[in-house]
Amino acid sequence: MAARTPTVENAPARRPRADAVRNRARIVETAREVFAVRGADASLEEIARGAGVGIGTLYRHFPTRDDLVETVFHDRIDELEALAEELLTSATPGEALATWLHAQLDQAATCRGLAAEAMLAMLAHTDAPSPCESMRQAGAALLARAQAAGEVREGVDIDDLVRMVQAVTLAAEESDDPGTAERLFGFVLEGVRAR
Repeated sequence: MAARTPTVENAPARRPRADAVRNRARIVETAREVFAVRGADASLEEIARGAGVGIGTLYRHFPTRDDLVETVFHDRIDELEALAEELLTSATPGEALATWLHAQLDQAATCRGLAAEAMLAMLAHTDAPSPCESMRQAGAALLARAQAAGEVREGVDIDDLVRMVQAVTLAAEESDDPGTAERLFGFVLEGVRAR
């Protein structure tokens, strides 16, 4: 019996070349840095230049601006989720929650419109689950531990906490005082502590 020639359907998937993987990682990392400084409307040409690749290489990996914005946003969400999972083993649940919320504050401060643009793009795909849901659940678990330990008062909801952190970020953007975000964040933490 003659050996069968692999068809497209049953051919083994080819692993991407190492240089393609490196190029993609450099593009994503550079995009994070450029978006942090210039916002989500930053020039894709500037990102490609900063990553040391041509604009064609950027478009091969990310055919649209939305693809790149969503990838950077997803990476941020994944980092926050991983941090929450790590903090679930902390001996000080209240501090663990504060650490996670502070990481959200830092992310929101550096995204400069990235989250809003990514969410709008992803909402266009109504059949896809929210990328934030697993991160939200991880944060809710941190909150539940802090409440069970008596460090955060009952009645505090994870969605309200995340909204307050986002509000702190927006208020800090309007202020000329570089200490505004930390000061307001401190007020938020003080307001949810158990008495």
